[in-house]
Amino acid sequence: MSIEPGDGVTIEYVGRLDDGTIFDTSRREVAIEAGLAQPGDIEPEEYASLSFTAGEGEIIEGLDEALIGMAEGETATVTAPPEKAYGDHEPDRVREYDPETFEGMVGQPPTVGLHVHAQNGLHGDVTAVNEDSVEVDFNHQLAGETLTFEIEVVEVRG
Repeated sequence: MSIEPGDGVTIEYVGRLDDGTIFDTSRREVAIEAGLAQPGDIEPEEYASLSFTAGEGEIIEGLDEALIGMAEGETATVTAPPEKAYGDHEPDRVREYDPETFEGMVGQPPTVGLHVHAQNGLHGDVTAVNEDSVEVDFNHQLAGETLTFEIEVVEVRG
């Protein structure tokens, strides 16, 4: 049975950046090999098959579109450009804050790499800290990236 919009689908996948770096996977052994996780640190629900409804926007657009027409047991390599993945990196989503203001909002001193949750629901990462400013990037960490997925359709539920 070929995947149609509205079908329940379960896939296994390995996601790579242009340089070949694995950024995500549903396969536990790949996660360990790629250094994404340590064997003893993986929870049972981590690195499990991904289940979703095709055509409902539950996964990135480029992957969702590529799955339509595929069948259970089929494998493919799918490339999703930024506009079909997490969008382009938008400079206006990078904000600067006074260090004291930042610490008052977040409740801790700024450090590069700190992940913050804004009151408006945005998530960001501190990308630079100096004496008079803190830079926070509210773009998705994969914004601007072309993503390649090796996928296997495990199940199709019509």
